[in-house]
Amino acid sequence: MKTNSVIKESGSIPSSENLPIYYDLYTPSVSVATVQPLIIFVHGFKGFKDWGAFPDACEELSRAGFAVLAMNFSLNGVGENMLDFDQLDLFERETLSQDLDDIGRVIEAVKSKEIASDKAQLDSDRMGIFGHSRGGHTAIAAAAEYSEIMSLVTWSAVADYNARWSDQMIEDWKSRGYTEIKNSRTNQIMKIGKVVYEDALANADRLMAIKRVEEIHIPALFIAGKEDEAVPFSDSEKLYRACPSDEKEVRLIEKAGHTFNVSHPFEEENFPDAFNEALDLTEGWFLETLK
Repeated sequence: MKTNSVIKESGSIPSSENLPIYYDLYTPSVSVATVQPLIIFVHGFKGFKDWGAFPDACEELSRAGFAVLAMNFSLNGVGENMLDFDQLDLFERETLSQDLDDIGRVIEAVKSKEIASDKAQLDSDRMGIFGHSRGGHTAIAAAAEYSEIMSLVTWSAVADYNARWSDQMIEDWKSRGYTEIKNSRTNQIMKIGKVVYEDALANADRLMAIKRVEEIHIPALFIAGKEDEAVPFSDSEKLYRACPSDEKEVRLIEKAGHTFNVSHPFEEENFPDAFNEALDLTEGWFLETLK
């Protein structure tokens, strides 16, 4: 049953490096005695929990009866103001290993009640995870790594991050220890350090989604846009085929780009059709597999 009111509580917990993992916890306004399954939302590359319509999506999922925890990875480069890349030194060394460990810290904090709510009881035995793009790639690794996760949804997930490094990037890492990318939204030049590349290669068996998806037997839904300009929808099809779960689906959305036709900042009254379809599929999946 949907509720009209959602409560948002914000906080942070320390990462394994003692850096803050900022989070927002959305809970439906129901009886405090009601135990609510938890969905963890993880953002993608050059992303953050407050990007675009993601906060609105988390709120909508919470209206359906879930606690939803949206997290910023500790090395994503976005500091206390939550909206700007003002810690590019951290972004430069944001490894897939640290992202995966951050999810583990969040799960641990929920179980120990380091993350808790006065307004709701969080069910640490019924957790789902929902990730976009690189976050979908890491969500797959997390679903294989952490037994507490009982259901998985990915949006525009990358299948194999090591396949995305260009020859020029690899040459940059070998010759000067970093490569550079431009953030087309902010026009910032952002460094990616060699440690990111080395970590992904050295720990590929633990980190690459296309490898870890072979261990996933929980319900898994892979959603992608047919007009994704950043990650081909064939990545989601590959992940679906490699996943051995008895309960799995792949859904391709027509006329949908990488972010399902949402941009940042999101100031529209209604979601674009593609985003709405992806969100409806996600909500339905978690209602079937977590409630």
